[in-house]
Amino acid sequence: MPVFYGHLSFQRINMEVAEQTKKGLKVYDPLYGFIDLTPLEMEIIHSPFFQRLRWIKQLGFSFYVFHGAEHSRYGHSIGVLNNAHHILRSVGRGVEDHELFQKIQVTKEAKYHQAIRISALLHDIGTFLFSHTTEMAYIKIGETTNKKGGKGLKDDHENLGSFIIKNTDYEGGLTRILKDHGIDPQEISDLVKGTHSSILANQILHSEIDCDRMDYLLRDAHYTGLKYGTYDREYLLHHFTTKKVAGHDILAIKENALHCVEDFLNARFAWYSQVIRSPRGSKYDSIADTLCYHMLEKGHIYRYSELLDIISNDPMRFYGFNDSYFMNTIHKLLVDGKFDGYPHIKDMAKILLLRHGAKNIDISEFSQSLLEQDNTGFNDKLYKKTENKAQDIVNIVKMKGGAADWVIPDLPKKKIIFVKSPRELAKETNKTNLLLERDPVKICFDDGQVQLLADVENSIISKLSNTMSYTPNCFCSDGAYQILQDEGII
Repeated sequence: MPVFYGHLSFQRINMEVAEQTKKGLKVYDPLYGFIDLTPLEMEIIHSPFFQRLRWIKQLGFSFYVFHGAEHSRYGHSIGVLNNAHHILRSVGRGVEDHELFQKIQVTKEAKYHQAIRISALLHDIGTFLFSHTTEMAYIKIGETTNKKGGKGLKDDHENLGSFIIKNTDYEGGLTRILKDHGIDPQEISDLVKGTHSSILANQILHSEIDCDRMDYLLRDAHYTGLKYGTYDREYLLHHFTTKKVAGHDILAIKENALHCVEDFLNARFAWYSQVIRSPRGSKYDSIADTLCYHMLEKGHIYRYSELLDIISNDPMRFYGFNDSYFMNTIHKLLVDGKFDGYPHIKDMAKILLLRHGAKNIDISEFSQSLLEQDNTGFNDKLYKKTENKAQDIVNIVKMKGGAADWVIPDLPKKKIIFVKSPRELAKETNKTNLLLERDPVKICFDDGQVQLLADVENSIISKLSNTMSYTPNCFCSDGAYQILQDEGII
């Protein structure tokens, strides 16, 4: 039975696009040129779940600093599909177009190829408002995570995406579309979450050099106008290969591309250190996160359980869970006086809407540091020192300031690294053979030997593999900044 929203029927929509999806379609991408899409991929792209991604910015509020960064998760997701496709072709696991472009793939190889492409396309289908900007607020609230009798899963974009893939068995829903094409939704969910039985597939989709990172580095560099994220994509693609290790096929990169790999990892390290964690842009992401948490607590925006219900019953309503919804909600709450009882929240709302105000607390405790991953004793002391300083600042402003004064410590939630050090990797896994670990880069030599990149002696990255960047920030209102100046903190 078709699902209706107003006067629209998904059955009618599907009829309108049926002709153009019979043979798939070519789309033109600013990075890669023409990309061919299969009939199944076209159906997915025309669903409200995927079209929603047009209205979610790839880089959160970075467009407040780099005004060209208006690109969306929509274009990124198609780019990730394209990279996954070319990695498969590079390692000899891709099938020819005449097999791939059938409505239902017949051979085992064609099904594997299509499943990886679809998983790449859907890897961000559960993304939150302004991408990762508001996701942490949902994770911190942990509404369904902490639910009695629940599975204890994080309220994050991967689990939300998995829910969409497995719980939309109705006309126009992704579950139904996948089933109609002979694809198991559970397999796609496993691939999207990186828990599939195929180590090779997991590595293509989730590793230190994967189809996702290969796209967003180039795409973000293109739209911001910066060159931090550039690397030689064609050369890298040409040198992917597979090796058999302990009975498993694993993804590796030929030794000839060693310096290309180093360029890629250097680009990613610089990108996160200098762009994503730059206080110029991340202050707006931090403010948005704080506002999101407040609105979730007060019931002003969809909670995670509501999203699950909407996904199951009303896909067009879920389509509206996008960046415009977030900004319009903040604007309406502000003009309707709903923030009047929370002067600090009201101040943040004005800052986010008008891109005006908010200060970065630039003191030594919040400066970027290069640390050794394995030096946990020193690192823990540094983290504690930073946290204590942030708490001292919060307490000073609370004691000396007014209701409208605020401080947001923005301390790193994940490590910015080139590659994980082998020692760190060994701590995190029970595997005796680290080559079977999903994430680390493996280098294949002419004699057939395979090594972790971190163990390759003539690699610059092997010398830096134990290095990580610690980039703490702390932001405050104009009034709080003046207080801290008066107190001699700044």
